[in-house]
Amino acid sequence: MEHKYQHQLRELVKEAISYGLENNHPLQVDVSAYDSILQESKATFVTLNIHGNLRGCIGSLSADQALVIDLANNAYSAAFNDPRFPPLQKEEFEKLEYHISILTKPSAIEFNDEQDLLLKIRPNIDGLVLSEGSKRATFLPSVWEQLPESSDFLKHLKMKAGLADNYWSDTISIERYQVDTF
Repeated sequence: MEHKYQHQLRELVKEAISYGLENNHPLQVDVSAYDSILQESKATFVTLNIHGNLRGCIGSLSADQALVIDLANNAYSAAFNDPRFPPLQKEEFEKLEYHISILTKPSAIEFNDEQDLLLKIRPNIDGLVLSEGSKRATFLPSVWEQLPESSDFLKHLKMKAGLADNYWSDTISIERYQVDTF
């Protein structure tokens, strides 16, 4: 994403959270106020940190709406609706660090078994979506910083989906995507 758009998107995230603090509901974005590239349907994630510690992370995996709408909604949700944290308080706002991820469309990885899958995963490049029945989880590529080994990455992704770390079946599906992060 070009630098001029990064600044606009960072400001939109701040505005969406500030608006949420004041009004207790998401910001309604005027899509027409943005360049056409920001009106394209894109999936996004917003990660909020305070002093390097996670404070909220919410996103979407499918591009169902304009990038600016998806981003504003995910910023609001990361601040106020992440089930791992209480809603953001006003005194936390100035301490927030913002990480924005714009996702490519996920594509299926074809594999024969877990070992074959581990060889096809690209550390520090791929974000993964694991699906097994009604269970689903994703890790953004940034998670490779904490879990640099493919086997650990996959084990933790299974656990995030509510599966045992050693779980395997022939019906597991894995998709990969990349992100533009700033």
